[in-house]
Amino acid sequence: MTVFEVWAPRPESVRLDLEGVVHSMTRSPHGWWRADVPAANGARYGFLLDDDPTVLPDPRSPRQPDGVHARSALHTLDPAGWTDAVWTGRPLAGAVYYELHIGTFTPEGTFDAAIERLDHLVGLGVTVVEVMPVNAFDGPHNWGYDGVLWYAVQESYGGPDGLQRFVNACHARGLAVCLDVVYNHLGPSGNYLPRFAPYLTEGRNTWGQSLNLDGLQSDHVRGYIIDNALRWLRDFHIDALRLDAVHALVDRTATHLLAELAVATERLAAHVRRPLTLIAESDLNDPKLITPRAAGGYGLTGQWNDDLHHAVHTAVSGERQGYYADFGSLRCLARTLKHGFFHAATYSSFRGRTHGRPIDRGLVPGSALLAYTCDHDQIGNRALGDRPSAYLTDGQLAIKAALVLCGPFTPMLFMGEEWGARTPFQFFTSHTDPDVAAATASGRKKEFAAHGWPEGEVPDPQDVKTFLRSKLDWTEADEPGHARLLSCYRALLALRRDRAELSDPWLTHVSVDYDEAARWIVVHRGTLALVCNLGEDQVAVPIAGLPLLSWESPTVGPSATTVPGHSFTLLDTAPPGPR
Repeated sequence: MTVFEVWAPRPESVRLDLEGVVHSMTRSPHGWWRADVPAANGARYGFLLDDDPTVLPDPRSPRQPDGVHARSALHTLDPAGWTDAVWTGRPLAGAVYYELHIGTFTPEGTFDAAIERLDHLVGLGVTVVEVMPVNAFDGPHNWGYDGVLWYAVQESYGGPDGLQRFVNACHARGLAVCLDVVYNHLGPSGNYLPRFAPYLTEGRNTWGQSLNLDGLQSDHVRGYIIDNALRWLRDFHIDALRLDAVHALVDRTATHLLAELAVATERLAAHVRRPLTLIAESDLNDPKLITPRAAGGYGLTGQWNDDLHHAVHTAVSGERQGYYADFGSLRCLARTLKHGFFHAATYSSFRGRTHGRPIDRGLVPGSALLAYTCDHDQIGNRALGDRPSAYLTDGQLAIKAALVLCGPFTPMLFMGEEWGARTPFQFFTSHTDPDVAAATASGRKKEFAAHGWPEGEVPDPQDVKTFLRSKLDWTEADEPGHARLLSCYRALLALRRDRAELSDPWLTHVSVDYDEAARWIVVHRGTLALVCNLGEDQVAVPIAGLPLLSWESPTVGPSATTVPGHSFTLLDTAPPGPR
């Protein structure tokens, strides 16, 4: 017998449709319906609510072979298919992350095709592959944040079996896998959960209705989220989860959902005997997320650090629009490198209020913050989805890479940045609902029109060409200019692996010198000194040492180093002789 269960307190009756045959279900006092019926793996099924003849997919569907509007399919991963029995995992500290989107990482856009490129990541020096959301969404291509069936793996990528093969292949190469998951909203097309139960509240966030985390019957909604997270970590052997936009989780209970999830994850980690990592994306600059529970925090392992991105990007590029307004000075960059957050109980002109709170640098290591020169948001949320390589020199790209890869934080790369990819990463969708599709395209154009972009220049997210333009062109990596930048990334990551000073996670061990007018900055990591010239003209910096790696050859004197414009050099300032 196969047990079919679904939480559906809203309808008066629920029936199981299994391969076209309708079976009655029995209701429990808490709104769970159950039927025990013989069924084979792969059998199509769904639920009929009250008198509606439409068969709805299972909210906990393990597979959606025909799309999110169709019947679910029974599916169990083959236990014999796992080949990673010796895998012991990777902690966050000391890791190097690489964010990618399965649909655009390769021309084929599948898990199996991505496997063919994993050796490139190993040779680059990556240790963790971070995959943008693969939960089932409407249509064949999407960023992944419009997921509506969180337990199913997107079929166009290869479905659950494809994900199993991908994880196996990563672990065989010593790569951990981090999966991006979205618990703050559901997509606009194919979301049938409210028909079953109060998954959503009346409140809204940027993307739609909020999840019901603290209202009536919210215990089951919280269980739905936590069970989903544990499914990825346990059943699919995922090593880490990136939790999307946790600032949009509205939870007024005594134990926040994130703290509850952290406890459940630690419990599972003890059972599977490998580290399991939770990384938040948060707009709050609140160190409570990554502060240990014993010290009053939620106990998450890490979080993305947009402040560091903004500080690096603005200092190098000169951009100051929107939320970049408070950033750009070398003072700002130095402060962020030493303290993690720039806005830490300081005034944010973009928000029009005081924002953030300082990190206790003696309690929370810098490795708990992920640093990056770009990510899917910082590229894809630009009107044209243009990468920094579209408007910066290779030397400026190299400076940005050096500041991140030689800093005290856990570095993260975005696919293709290592060779300065010229392909954009644009916002794309493939909603099959005509009304949702039209509203998505219109809303995107109007959003950027308000910021001065002609509507005709903003790519239509529903146009398949927008998706195709966003695919990486792997032939670029072998071209001379791109190959030089790629070589620089590999060398920086090799030094980070070989020199303990560069992976030292404690912010208290970082010191920074700079000259705002001359546009140079020096980041000290033990005896190593990263010297960056952000200006166009060569400049003499009052520090000397043995050059280990440079973008352009510097001139090193007894007490100063002359660095060409838009260039960096990494010096070892230790005196000669035994250490």
